[in-house]
Amino acid sequence: MRIFKYLFWILYRIWFYILVALPIIVLFPILLVSILKESWYPYFFKLARFWAKFILTGMGFVWKIEREEIPETDKSYMFVANHTSMADIMLMLVSVKNPFVFVGKKELAKIPLFGFFYKRTCILVDRNSEKSRKAVFLRAQRRLKQGLSICIFPEGGVPEEHIVLDTFKDGAFRLAINHQIPIVPMTFLDNKKRFSYTFFSGGPGKMRVKIHPFIETKGLTIQDTKLINEKTRKLILKTLKMDNN
Repeated sequence: MRIFKYLFWILYRIWFYILVALPIIVLFPILLVSILKESWYPYFFKLARFWAKFILTGMGFVWKIEREEIPETDKSYMFVANHTSMADIMLMLVSVKNPFVFVGKKELAKIPLFGFFYKRTCILVDRNSEKSRKAVFLRAQRRLKQGLSICIFPEGGVPEEHIVLDTFKDGAFRLAINHQIPIVPMTFLDNKKRFSYTFFSGGPGKMRVKIHPFIETKGLTIQDTKLINEKTRKLILKTLKMDNN
């Protein structure tokens, strides 16, 4: 039986990459047109949401979203969530209807096909470069002025499997305070179990998302960054621990 389990996991991982690539290949001309102008990004975002739903459905994942507060369509937000899985990007896309731009590590731009669009639509950051981190603020500012929102996984990467929730970096919270936009904390409850970065693991099943009450930043200053960082982290960590009990 163990041999069959390992065979399933190998095929399941291969199937994931097929699902990632297939819509990009089929929709390539339309996707290409949608990124020719930054003002056309909302059209690209709609296609990205279709891509995400296609992958999650094809993997046998059933998502369930609990919303304690709903984003307004004409406002910008800072979306943050815990990061444990390659499926986090897809789950974020299906959970949020407001067009947003990911801030993510530049290494993902090397992935064939996916990377081509990733580096042209997302804000890339080299976490080892102070110059790159500063450039993120300028690009995010331009996107926010266009009426878009921003999404950051504040752990700054995927923590080791045994870590429930890693320490949060300050970038997302500093950006939110600078632009006086609400922070939307989100908890992904099942992604580590469903499709973690451990190769021989995972399988079809439910993916629950909890969208918490928003955290306002109006009137806050940069001196409040650590406070708002810890408040957000405690909220997500408490939700994860309560679910494990």
